[in-house]
Amino acid sequence: MSRRRALVIIAANLLALTVLVFVYPQHMVAPGPVMPAHAAIGNDCFACHTPFQAAAPARCIACHTVSEIGIRTTKGVPLGPGRLKRSFHQALRETDCMACHTDHAGPALTRRASKTFSHALLRFEVQGQCETCHKAPANAFHRDLTIGCSQCHSSTAWKPARFDHARYFVLDGDHNAPCATCHTTPNYRQYTCYGCHEHNEAKLRAQHAEEGIRNISNCVACHRGAREEAGEGSGRERREDD
Repeated sequence: MSRRRALVIIAANLLALTVLVFVYPQHMVAPGPVMPAHAAIGNDCFACHTPFQAAAPARCIACHTVSEIGIRTTKGVPLGPGRLKRSFHQALRETDCMACHTDHAGPALTRRASKTFSHALLRFEVQGQCETCHKAPANAFHRDLTIGCSQCHSSTAWKPARFDHARYFVLDGDHNAPCATCHTTPNYRQYTCYGCHEHNEAKLRAQHAEEGIRNISNCVACHRGAREEAGEGSGRERREDD
């Protein structure tokens, strides 16, 4: 075969591939099938893509009105209740759909991990309002809490919780008790030391009165653990009969 003929065959093949890319892009260059909700436009790459460019948010919001996302379908049908209390898309700092979403699953061999939502995409003033989107866990500890989530959790990871009880009171020795022993109301900012049989209110008032202490309503102002430390509390050593 002559060199000229070989070049003609190569050029014809390249031309054919180029034409196929534009005529059947879903078969030639698509990185896997689209999500089921977009199956109707699965063969129309240019519904989302501009030729030679990536998908653009402007193409997304042509169908998905930002104010309706999470509330109604693109056909205007109201969505039923789900995990979220309301849509958070209206609180985003900017419309960048591809920051969280990808429509193609991609080949199994090279499939990347799913994108995770970053709370940094939200406007600053709503980043700490967790309860507007999330429901409290249905367990005994969280069910009746009235404090904000951010006191214990961060927006980057639910676990581990960063609340350090030792900052307020060290749970050592006999004080490593169930929460309800000291926190008798759903508001965990409030506490009582009279949930233990050793801490009788009348007895403690009498003992403190001997030291000239009349107000004992805020125990942790002086007592930060099972033992008092000089300079941390009242300044006296713990007595055997306390």
